Amino acid sequence: MVPSEATLVTCYHTSVSCRKTEMSSNDICLLLGATGVGKTLLMKRLQKLSLHGLGELGEPPSTLPTVGTNLTDLTLKKKKVTLRELGGCMGPIWPSYFKDCSSVIFIVDSANIAQISSSCIQLLSVLSAEPLHSVSVLILFNKRDMPCTMSLVEIQSLFRLDDIIASATQPITILELSARTGQGLQEVLSWLESIIVK
Repeated sequence: MVPSEATLVTCYHTSVSCRKTEMSSNDICLLLGATGVGKTLLMKRLQKLSLHGLGELGEPPSTLPTVGTNLTDLTLKKKKVTLRELGGCMGPIWPSYFKDCSSVIFIVDSANIAQISSSCIQLLSVLSAEPLHSVSVLILFNKRDMPCTMSLVEIQSLFRLDDIIASATQPITILELSARTGQGLQEVLSWLESIIVK
């Protein structure tokens, strides 16, 4: 009999302690964001970058919307971190994954103006979740290569990021990114190393 995913998560949680200050040998970073923001592409690009470097990035791989979760392991300075992407359509059940993570990357499609308000609501929900009270959070504004993208100043104003950061209990970092072209990928990897590899 194969145990359910819920059973596996429970078993994993009881055998490994994940805390921001005292990281385990296998940390979990959640990749969250609405459908179509580029979570899967980011995960694939980070995996390739960690293995081969920026010069070997190549053309962006094809992706499909994630239904469920995707897991990818990265080795950063001899320690393993698991990136767990949760599909945007799974938003209502994201909280069931919060207790097992040590960091969060929240991705926003900066070229999709219609999605900005719902992304802001999702972000506020993530930041207010008790299990994520002290984890490090990276907010990524993706698709910076698109011609119709908003400026970072416009996005920060729409999100009221200054107010969010001032009231959040978590350390928050903000970066711009193009997972397609590779712009900003090294900074994301450096952020992961800085908060996970101690």
